[in-house]
Amino acid sequence: MTDRYCVFGNPIKHSKSPLIHGEFARQTQQPMTYTAVLAPEDGFTDAWRAFVAGGGRGANVTVPFKGDAFALCDTLSYRAKRAQAVNTLIVGGNGRTYGDTTDGIGLVRDLAYHRVPLAGKRVLVLGAGGAVRGILEPLLAEKPSEVVVANRTVAKAEQLAEAFVDLGRIYGGGFASVKGPFDVVINGTSASLSGELPPLPETLFGEGAWAYDMMYGAEPTVFLQWAGPRGAKLLDGLGMLVEQAAESFFAWRNVRPETASVRTLLRQSLNY
Repeated sequence: MTDRYCVFGNPIKHSKSPLIHGEFARQTQQPMTYTAVLAPEDGFTDAWRAFVAGGGRGANVTVPFKGDAFALCDTLSYRAKRAQAVNTLIVGGNGRTYGDTTDGIGLVRDLAYHRVPLAGKRVLVLGAGGAVRGILEPLLAEKPSEVVVANRTVAKAEQLAEAFVDLGRIYGGGFASVKGPFDVVINGTSASLSGELPPLPETLFGEGAWAYDMMYGAEPTVFLQWAGPRGAKLLDGLGMLVEQAAESFFAWRNVRPETASVRTLLRQSLNY
């Protein structure tokens, strides 16, 4: 019996998830298929139910459906409840839907893979949308000295920080109030997609600091292009994509795949 999995999104044609999970399945010899499914913007729940009715065992969920996935779940993981979003769906033995989010753990594991220290460090997170909300609980679990959330809409950053203040030292504010230096700066805005850059001070990066963009591409993002000449070491979100996928795969199959070779494969695929 071959088990069926997929990723839901809109758009979805660009997704690298089938490549990643196909490689994980080959590597671990798991009897499964993994495809990309374009769901209607107003029809995600019906698409999920149809997939399950056809024998689907689980799925990843990407933009714009992570909130819809959160709403349809019968049971949620702790980190999904904190993130208020779901990117991993699992069909339980009783037919009930379990939801998890692996984005934050994917980020933290990618930073660990590159030996980026977080404990005791000052971390700046740019943006206050769903992508940022999904990473804050695992990020704070690494015990940074403080996390500052900066956003164009100040109130949104303040509200987000308040929602996580029980987990550690976290503050929210506007870009104008950002005071460096920081040890790690994470761009969680969508600015890289539009080629824009948040208004940031020149003195953002401390000595040996890292700049991390949750987006990735064949070329460095506009944020990384800006950060490099200002002394930061650079990382994009490709490794985060692979690591969050590995965590989803483990949740489905109870087998943890090796990720280093898949990182290399995915990086190479961007050049074609």
